[in-house]
Amino acid sequence: MALLGTVALALLLVLLWLEHGRALELPQPTGPFPVGRVGMSWVDASRVDPFASSPDQRRELVVWLWYPAQADPKATYAAYLPGPWAAALAAHAGVLLTTFLNRDPTQVHAHGLEAAGLAADQPTYPVLILRSGIGALALDYTTLAEDLASHGYIVVGADAPYSTAVVVMPDGRTIHKTTAGNPGDAPLSASERDRLLAALIEVWSADTAFLVDQLAHLDAADPAGRFVGRLDLDRLGIVGHSFGGATAAQFCHDDARCKAGIDIDGALYGSVVQDGLAQPFLFLLSDHGDAWDAPDCRISADIRSVARRIPGDRLIVTLRGAHHFSFSDQALVKSPLLLRTLRALGIVGSLESEAGLQYTRRYVREFFDVHLRAAAREQFYREPLMSAARFETK
Repeated sequence: MALLGTVALALLLVLLWLEHGRALELPQPTGPFPVGRVGMSWVDASRVDPFASSPDQRRELVVWLWYPAQADPKATYAAYLPGPWAAALAAHAGVLLTTFLNRDPTQVHAHGLEAAGLAADQPTYPVLILRSGIGALALDYTTLAEDLASHGYIVVGADAPYSTAVVVMPDGRTIHKTTAGNPGDAPLSASERDRLLAALIEVWSADTAFLVDQLAHLDAADPAGRFVGRLDLDRLGIVGHSFGGATAAQFCHDDARCKAGIDIDGALYGSVVQDGLAQPFLFLLSDHGDAWDAPDCRISADIRSVARRIPGDRLIVTLRGAHHFSFSDQALVKSPLLLRTLRALGIVGSLESEAGLQYTRRYVREFFDVHLRAAAREQFYREPLMSAARFETK
């Protein structure tokens, strides 16, 4: 039995290793535009970073922009995860996670063209802020960001030092998450974790406001000239996953520049729970079925309380069979063998990874098409979207 167990374990590791090195192409964007990608780093001189060890360290964010691009046969594809980031993440996560449970990021191929020109088809493009889950990288949402950009949105993601697992700054510094910046998986009491998350949501909402301020500066005077006069910040939306979804709700509460928002499977924190929202807002949720435990019941009650008080369009959409990571690239980058096993054991939902990303892209894009581009609202309720989810509306 011991020998058989050893052989089985060795075989499993071999299969995982082979998966790790196998090339993976992310889903093709479905829109008519090629996609460009460029990275930047912005420092908020007006704010001290509350999580930094230095008392005078200003708050700084690494920013990624995906956008509709001009076709350019000479352009090269941007690396899914730049080399320094891949190395830092491997050192942070360890051999088991990076070698046996995830694809090699150097073998993951995306569709963004490095620093391509902005498409000239339209004078301006609506802007979407994309906030990742706590600990996750903004680049973990490349599939969603590229698809939105291919349909004519400028998408802005950001990595937050001390909250994102690792952030590699342009000067080579690697900043790791801390308990205060990322209390989600720290060994804390529930009350202490909630206290830290309530403080963190204020920082992330302020970060998002800073991003919008910087985008206005970029629209006025982009050093590269690419975005000057091309960002339509009067058509500004925000979408976030997990804690990024909570940030989307809190930012829309805090800042009237937000015209529509989406929370993808994120518990709510902050004053939005008490005060509600004034903008059209979508809650896109994973499927808990009837198995609501006490924390989930509180989360569900908060979401439904906020949704009921939205004066405009409000939607709660539960994607059938989805789990928490069905909405990001993690659904593809994680070991397929591992995910199939977890689905067979009922540990994660039954929804296939490609289908989860397909539906996520369509729900997100079509919601923003309705509220930022005045598309017909009825398109959001047509088949097959209705059959893929449970809809709760006003």
